[in-house]
Amino acid sequence: MTGGKAPSGAASAGATSRTAVLWVPDWPVVAALAGAGLDAHVPAAVLGARSGGGAGAGHTVVAVSAVARAQGVRRGMRRRQAQERCPEVALLAADDARDAREFEPVALAAETVVAGLEVARPGLLLLPAGGAARYHGSELALAQALVGAVAARTGHESQVGVADGLLAAVLAAREDAVVPPGGSAAFLADRPVGELVHAVCDPAGVAAVRESAGLWWRLGLRTLGDLAALPAASVQARFGDLGAWAQRLARGEDLRPPARRRIEEDLAVAEELDPPALRVDVATFAARRLATALHDLLASRGLACGRLRITARTAGADLGGDDVGDVGGGSEGAVLERVWRTDDAAAGGMSAARITDRVRWQLEGWLTAASARRGGESDPVVAPIAHLALAAEDVVPATTHQPGLWGADAGEGERARRALGRVQGLLGGHAVLTVELQGGRGPRDRVRLVPFGTEGGAGRDPGLPWPGALPSPPPAGLPDEPVPARVLDAAGRDVVVDARLAMSGEPAAVACGGGRGAGGAQDVATVTGWAGPWPLAERWWSADGGARRVYLQAVLDDGRALLLAQSGGVWQVEAFYD
Repeated sequence: MTGGKAPSGAASAGATSRTAVLWVPDWPVVAALAGAGLDAHVPAAVLGARSGGGAGAGHTVVAVSAVARAQGVRRGMRRRQAQERCPEVALLAADDARDAREFEPVALAAETVVAGLEVARPGLLLLPAGGAARYHGSELALAQALVGAVAARTGHESQVGVADGLLAAVLAAREDAVVPPGGSAAFLADRPVGELVHAVCDPAGVAAVRESAGLWWRLGLRTLGDLAALPAASVQARFGDLGAWAQRLARGEDLRPPARRRIEEDLAVAEELDPPALRVDVATFAARRLATALHDLLASRGLACGRLRITARTAGADLGGDDVGDVGGGSEGAVLERVWRTDDAAAGGMSAARITDRVRWQLEGWLTAASARRGGESDPVVAPIAHLALAAEDVVPATTHQPGLWGADAGEGERARRALGRVQGLLGGHAVLTVELQGGRGPRDRVRLVPFGTEGGAGRDPGLPWPGALPSPPPAGLPDEPVPARVLDAAGRDVVVDARLAMSGEPAAVACGGGRGAGGAQDVATVTGWAGPWPLAERWWSADGGARRVYLQAVLDDGRALLLAQSGGVWQVEAFYD
């Protein structure tokens, strides 16, 4: 799709292209139901990591089916809240790779109507509407043809919107509407600024757009019309390239105006796979090398790309033949090709890992999904992949992101991840571990170690109630192993807590037996404050009697704050506080 001219001040927008967007509502749920083999009429919701919580910090509903929504389940709910509203709801895990893999048949169906589509994200396709609408007779006829093709070939319901500019087309698709030429600005004017999030193609950029939309709301820019009415130079100066990106969308303009970029050559990398790869994991090794090489090419030239073209040639293809550029693929020797949009303007380009993710998703769509469909009369059978190529298109100067001088944005995190990745490559995945939070009552129960860079899998849900858990705040650190200790009263006698939680005396001193974070050997310190005791009895019904402990918090005169646990009359330092 071609772009319109950049605005100058409050001047009217230049010419924009007509864009069609095909949207499958609630796609993460649709894909999850298909992957689980469940009927589309089953109430379902997809659970993802809670925003800002980090790994293991809890799960909330990120997508809901229409059936579950009718019974009161909403995005943002916790797992238990969703089950209270709809006890029979099927709760499925979020999986980006599954969403992309299951979406490939939808893209293939749309390609039977329009050539040259882009995958904005799984569930959302961008298509050039101009020539296709003329071919089918009208934009409404084009929309009907797309919806019919997707329904006939995949069985999925979809909606199509046509408008000037990306954002207007995306929002029109959510209403199954066609916006008249020149009407996008009016169509967008009264909508909240938070609607900008629907135009984000890369999930990594969603948080930044939401944060900016919240800031604009607090500043009084409540609608897209308010944002569009500001002078473009002022928006650029105050909010940077993200603000300029948002204002162009709010005005109904194209995402990448030609006037704002110099023409750069497309960059491409390719590799022959010998032997050809029929499994996704084998092809992904080559994809990772290509993604790193392409990212390095872009970085060395100070460039970012707006589109990523993924091309695979199957075994037996004639590399110089006339079939190069064919889209789709089927029999042996075919060329498979797909274009992904990358949100260069909003997110400052893509990392090598994000490029690898998209290639892996697409390979799964070609190989895994095709293998699952093998035997169907109309579905292609993909031969082993013998050649893989990546091309960066819509290449522009990478001026959309300036790292900070310090903090998480300064680059140290990325360098650390690369270094840890090299260590894992030398010593194995389990040589580098990271902490993941999970549900539990004691401090050691609430953490577990998982290999760095991987999802830890299903641990104990921290969002569930944990009766008897320690009160907040949680301890700041744990020693490698619990440190033996003695809790003494004023007379130097050991303090013991009996079954009725009666203490033999008030804690006056703590003698630690050594251990990192708990003091040196035979370290004795005076207690200046204490709280507790708190009993904890787990699995009391089991044959071995379960675990019984009593916790005590103590602040010492040397500034340390310890969490002590007594079990069987013996005290230990379980954790320490800042």
